[in-house]
Amino acid sequence: MALWMEAGSEPKTESEIADLQAISALKHSTALELKEKGNEYVKMGKKHYSDAIECYTRAINQEALSDSDNSIVYSNRAHVNLLLGNYRRALTDAQEAIKLCPTNAMYRAAKASLSLSLLVEAKSFSENGLKQDPDNEELKKLAKQINLVKMEHDKREAEVSKALSEAKDLLSAIEDRGLKVGKAMFGELVGLRKPAGSGVPLSKKKILHYLLDGTLGANVESVDEEKDAIESHGSGKGSSKWVKVNEKRMLCDVLKEPDFIISGIPVFYVVSKRSSFYKEFKAGKWSLPP
Repeated sequence: MALWMEAGSEPKTESEIADLQAISALKHSTALELKEKGNEYVKMGKKHYSDAIECYTRAINQEALSDSDNSIVYSNRAHVNLLLGNYRRALTDAQEAIKLCPTNAMYRAAKASLSLSLLVEAKSFSENGLKQDPDNEELKKLAKQINLVKMEHDKREAEVSKALSEAKDLLSAIEDRGLKVGKAMFGELVGLRKPAGSGVPLSKKKILHYLLDGTLGANVESVDEEKDAIESHGSGKGSSKWVKVNEKRMLCDVLKEPDFIISGIPVFYVVSKRSSFYKEFKAGKWSLPP
C-alpha cells in the first residue's frame, strides 16, 4: 500500500499509483474545503477570525493546492490579519500570495505596508497594483493616501535634516572659537522670567553673535548706577577662591580663560552689592539650594 511507502520512493505497482492519486485527491479536496470554511468564518464576524486563520493555515499545510489557489488562500489570510491588526503577518502573507501569483494581494500588501509605516514599499505595491488593474477604485484611494502620508513624512525628514545641519553649523562655530559646551545647570534658578514671544525674536546666528561678541552696550562704558552695583564672579579651577570678572568683557574672551573653567564648563554668579545677600556671598556663608 502507498501508505507504507518510504518518503521519496516511487510507486512501483498500479495499486500504489492508484493509492497515491487517491491520497492526493483527498488532500486537495480537504484543502479546498478548509479554504471555503475559512471564508465562511470571515463572514461570521470578528469572533471567528481566529478560526478563519486556522482554516487557511491548515489548507496551506495540505500542500495540495495549485499556485493560483494557494495564492488566494495566502491573500485571504492576509485580509483577516489586516482586520485583526496583525500588519506584519498580513504583509508576509500578501508577499507570499504575490510570489505565487503576481496579480493577487497588491492592495493588501500596500495597506499592510502603510500601517507599518513602510512608505516606500507601500508606494511600490500600490503602483504595481494599478499597473495591473488601473480601474481599481479602492487601490486608487489607497495610493492617494499613501502619497499624502509620504509627502508629509518627506517634509518632516527634510525639516529634521535642516535642523541637524543648522545645529552642526552652530556647534562648529562654537568650536572654531575655542569654546566648550556642556549640560545646562541650575535651570530652575535662572529660568526665563518673561513669557515666550514677549520680546523681539532673534535668529540663531544673531543669538550666537550677541553671546560671543557682546551687545552694543557691552563696548560702551556705562554710567548707570545699577550696573556699577553689580559684580560678576567665576570660580577658579581646582581652587576654592573667587575670581572677579569684569562685567564689560565679552563672553567670548571670558570663556577662553582656562582658570575660569570647572570641568570644562564656566559657572557665573551675578550678585548685586545692594542686596542683603551680598555680604554672605562674599564671606562664603551660603550654599546652593537643594
